[in-house]
Amino acid sequence: MRTVDLIQKKKEGKKHTKEEIYFLVEGYTRGEVEDYQMSAWLMAVCFCGLDKEETAWMTQAFVDSGEVLDFSSISSFVADKHSTGGVGDKVTIVLIPLLASLGVTCAKLSGRGLGYTGGTVDKLESIPGFNCELSKDEFMKQIKEINAAISSQSPNLTPADGKIYALRDVTATVDNKSLICASVVSKKIASGANSIVLDVKYGSGAFIKTKEEAAELAELMIETGALLGRKISAIISSMEQPLGTHIGNSLEIIESIEFLKGNYQKDLYEVTLEIAAKTLIAGGFCKTKEEAKELFDKSISSGAALETFKKIIAYQGANPDITDNYTLFKKAGNSYELKAKKDGYIENIDALKVARACKLLGAGRDKKTDNIDPAAGCILNKKSGDKVKCGETVLTLYYDDIKSEKLDEAINSADEAVEISALKPYAKELIYAL
Repeated sequence: MRTVDLIQKKKEGKKHTKEEIYFLVEGYTRGEVEDYQMSAWLMAVCFCGLDKEETAWMTQAFVDSGEVLDFSSISSFVADKHSTGGVGDKVTIVLIPLLASLGVTCAKLSGRGLGYTGGTVDKLESIPGFNCELSKDEFMKQIKEINAAISSQSPNLTPADGKIYALRDVTATVDNKSLICASVVSKKIASGANSIVLDVKYGSGAFIKTKEEAAELAELMIETGALLGRKISAIISSMEQPLGTHIGNSLEIIESIEFLKGNYQKDLYEVTLEIAAKTLIAGGFCKTKEEAKELFDKSISSGAALETFKKIIAYQGANPDITDNYTLFKKAGNSYELKAKKDGYIENIDALKVARACKLLGAGRDKKTDNIDPAAGCILNKKSGDKVKCGETVLTLYYDDIKSEKLDEAINSADEAVEISALKPYAKELIYAL
């Protein structure tokens, strides 16, 4: 078997065998397939595609390239969720302690952000002392004792995907649905979950721009999971405007804590409940979404979800008192209030433009080695549909010492994000459930 023949085969739009997929993945991981050969094959895939079986074989090849976590000695039902990424998306941070407080075993491996805002690990590390670098034994022990842990992705899981993704990132081959599917689903399988809920986002603040494309990707991931013996479900949710009101690392942790205290925004509640309901029903904790909502609301109102989050914080090396004392977070030295320029209603606050502003203020990174400012970000004082008067604050930017031209650029981006209309807009649908 020769790599050049497989490149030619896919260039001609022909289907690979399972053995050929494994030959490519394993050969590249071992360094026997060259970068330029894998790059050519990936580009051929982008033009000619992989079918469902090829996608499943590639997914399994990624899984088989590294370690697979096994929680069978702890629980027969282990839950995980994955979001394709968005602005202000702190669902993991509120969902995991909430589910764990209801008896669901939650093994969550998360990543850092590369782009406009931080990832779940960056957000949690804005809690002083919070350790996301758990060893396998620490991760397993914590899950056994308190039902939940949130840790960074281990390099021992799906190393083939890690190596191939780095190549995709610099060869314009990231946006193929089969390659996205293989990357996401392989990591979820390797992390040991047997029930996975995906939140596939679309809109200005997501890399998928239409709900139709998001639905295609979600369906492919569900089918791939089924072919590999994993139950995957999904929701399609809009990322036209930020989720919740806080964007930025410590700011999103504060909003998450407030959520667990019962002070939440409708949109964040709706998305979190939808994912929680799918998980609870799949695990046999309830039969309907209505029953799931009762459990969900009780976990918040009783304080059980917040107490579980405090346990997670304490187990992972930080001070749980931070949930009642926000001065323990790093505080931004400066703020800027963006005012409405006319009376009317908020038509939309563009997620991508807000995210750009936050990145300029220090909330995101261009390279994995870049530092981020945990205190930088934005709080939305108004959301879509809210009435606003000229001169009223629409959003507030938070930042430390940055160059004046960067601040000006951030203010301009935030200003461009805000759309005000004379008439109250129709409520926009947030979730398209599969």
